[in-house]
Amino acid sequence: MDWTDELSARVTPAAQAVPLEGTPLVITLVITAAAVLIAPLWSVLRVAITLVHELGHAFVGILAGRTFTGFVVNGDMSGHSVTVGRSRGFGRIATTWAGYPMPALVGAAMVLLAGSGWGAPLLTALLVMLAVAATRIRSLLTLLVMLVATASVAALWWWRDDVVQAHVLAGVGIVLVVGAWRHLVTLTRGGRGDTTSDPAVLAQLTWMPRAGWLVSFGVTIAAATWFTIQALYAGLTS
Repeated sequence: MDWTDELSARVTPAAQAVPLEGTPLVITLVITAAAVLIAPLWSVLRVAITLVHELGHAFVGILAGRTFTGFVVNGDMSGHSVTVGRSRGFGRIATTWAGYPMPALVGAAMVLLAGSGWGAPLLTALLVMLAVAATRIRSLLTLLVMLVATASVAALWWWRDDVVQAHVLAGVGIVLVVGAWRHLVTLTRGGRGDTTSDPAVLAQLTWMPRAGWLVSFGVTIAAATWFTIQALYAGLTS
């Protein structure tokens, strides 16, 4: 095969759906539960939640007409992304809102698309987005995180195995959904003195108070969780 055939073989969807079911799904769920519940593992893996959060700000900002100039992932698993544009208006609001719900939305999409045979196109899209984001890295730790993320996605994409891709994507998707809830719980602990968090900034930009934006995050994450559970339950009961 020439390089175009090689590329096409790694981009096109599977010939048929790759069901997430039976023993392979149970194994995936057990591994995922361990990743979420074992503290040392979670302390490392939760950087993925921060990365998706910050890139959520970045890419929604681009779609809203803003300019993405850089992002950072910090050692304490916090992060920061910068987009340039109007200081108020829909673009700024959408960009600011996107961070907290994005891990759950991406996670749900991973589970649903993986089981539908669209794991390869999804991995291709993730590689493209990581390549774009790589030009905006602003710290050594962020570079390390991006190298690990890109290498992992690239390996899964290149050595294509539809079943392996489906279950890895489903596992990562579940971690992202759970991580979205954990980050939201942490966020709700902020008090009246909170002026720099995403919901506090949104409250400054709009008529809706901080609590209202927290509810919007929760409703969105809950919807993503529902679709994820539905997909997994169908596999466990089939």
